[in-house]
Amino acid sequence: MQTIKGTNVLVRDSDIKRREAANRAYLMKLSSDNLLLNYRVEAGRFHGRVVPADAHGGWESPVCQLRGHFLGHWLSAAALHYEATGDKELKAKLEYIIDELAACQHDNGGRWIGPIPEKYLHWIANGKSVWAPQYNLHKLLMGLVDAHRYAGNEQALKIADRFADWFVDWSGQFSREQFDDILDVETGGMLEVWADLLHLTRQDKYRTLLDRYNRNRLFEPLLVGRDPLTNMHANTTIPEVLGCARAYEVTGEPRWMAIVKAYWQCAVTDRGTLATGGQTAGEVWMPKQKMKARLGDKNQEHCTVYNMIRLAEFLFRHSGDPAFMQYIEYNLYNGIMAQAYYQEYFLTGNKHNDPSTGLLTYFLPMKAGLRKDWSTETDSFFCCHGTMVQANAAWKQGLYYVKDDSVYVCQYFDSEMKTTIGGLQVRIHQNQDRMSGSMLNSSNTAGHHAINDMTVMHENMPAYRKHDFMINISKPQAFELNLRIPDWIRAEAQVYVNGELHGATKASEQFYVIQRSWEDGDRVSLLLPIGIQFVPLPDDANMGAFRYGPDVLAGIGEAERILYVDNEDIASEIELENEREWGSWRYFFKTVQQDPVIQLRRIRDIGYEPYQIYFKLKRLS
Repeated sequence: MQTIKGTNVLVRDSDIKRREAANRAYLMKLSSDNLLLNYRVEAGRFHGRVVPADAHGGWESPVCQLRGHFLGHWLSAAALHYEATGDKELKAKLEYIIDELAACQHDNGGRWIGPIPEKYLHWIANGKSVWAPQYNLHKLLMGLVDAHRYAGNEQALKIADRFADWFVDWSGQFSREQFDDILDVETGGMLEVWADLLHLTRQDKYRTLLDRYNRNRLFEPLLVGRDPLTNMHANTTIPEVLGCARAYEVTGEPRWMAIVKAYWQCAVTDRGTLATGGQTAGEVWMPKQKMKARLGDKNQEHCTVYNMIRLAEFLFRHSGDPAFMQYIEYNLYNGIMAQAYYQEYFLTGNKHNDPSTGLLTYFLPMKAGLRKDWSTETDSFFCCHGTMVQANAAWKQGLYYVKDDSVYVCQYFDSEMKTTIGGLQVRIHQNQDRMSGSMLNSSNTAGHHAINDMTVMHENMPAYRKHDFMINISKPQAFELNLRIPDWIRAEAQVYVNGELHGATKASEQFYVIQRSWEDGDRVSLLLPIGIQFVPLPDDANMGAFRYGPDVLAGIGEAERILYVDNEDIASEIELENEREWGSWRYFFKTVQQDPVIQLRRIRDIGYEPYQIYFKLKRLS
């Protein structure tokens, strides 16, 4: 199964387009000189007497041992944006940076291109403490590979290939036991990049590197069903297993796939997830099915969200199991959207001194009364800055897939895709009908009020989401259209073809299949019943969170609140309020019986307010 991506997908969802535009603007705003500073210093190409006043701070500071890591993420994100849009200005900036990196590599002797000294790797070999140099260097190698893969830059591949020669010589000095000790110091995605370079070059040296970076101390326990993850740093191991996934795709060796499946079983299936989709606290994996004691200030590190989405996407492509896409949906709404590029969900009369936007929050706290801690544009640059720019450059990936004569719709955002089936180009336009009467014909603005029966038909927020799909094709063509049915539906999902009921299903986490000979202008409508759901913790049925469809809700308040309920329908304690503004439905919620009332919003709409996701229940009867 292959994802449809690049210019074959157009995203029209307004919020995603806003995020893409903000991400692109951030990539352009960061000066090339500042991005390159640590590389030029290491290569002796910076001749200033003092650090420039506007130099990047945080983890990019010239005194931080992880300095320079962000540039690799920048290259990956810029390349992804270019593949998706053909943005020539961004590509020109990328090419200038790669030219400068080539000059740095030349001045370093022809192979080394790191923003840190080579001795850092000798230090870890000797047991001296240094902060994850291979994690750092992987980011540049990844960015160079992506610049070649997505933006067609040949020089980037040459730089990466010459840099790899340094690793071949260095890693060859050690016994298996000695190098296993080195691999215990965070390596990031080195295994993945060696697999990428093997695929691109077919050079035997990359098979050698794959073998050397095979971290058996992690992989063997997974293969025999042990749990090496509980209380271990999560984002150390996720990139290593992404390396196994890529190694399987490149080599076809079944052991790599077995490791990936065992990892998912241990990390997700057996462990369970928070209502948001995340599974970490304090950057480590929580115990299996035991999360109550881990609701704190450092839940759901953004890097783990992004990298686990990538792992789920790999497993979906190789299995077709929509459960992986459900996992991705929760993490998109309550991770990627909730932790970056915040924009205030405006409420008249909500006077405050907080900014109306936020760039990135490293963690998503689950402890009641805490706030998101927003980073700055140039003084933070912790690891999640990198996955932020990558995630928001890749929105087109993972929406649609194709296999043989079948199209799979996996996520529901306004968009358009095209592919070729039976020699014919097929276009599918996806649009959410919000049933508000505002689809360009009624209450679209305060000054445009054409008469429309829709405004009366849906007096209040509809209890289902409706997604329409228009087929465009030059002549009739048979193919299979597969629509993913989410697990959050509250009743039967219904599917209509050209206005007639095609079928209904109660089953979630499956695909609804429509097999027919399609004609130009055929229309499919998918109705997904939506509502409030109470999602208990795996280790406490009387403590849980609320979801509205895929969106986790958060109560606003400084102090933890207990919910007093008098019936078994816990979800009925939450109701919509303030649901309409001009031509649009809005998403404000409140409790029914609590005193005082608790206001709730989608976690992606929370900015600087203190909030509570998990509520303890106290039953009145």
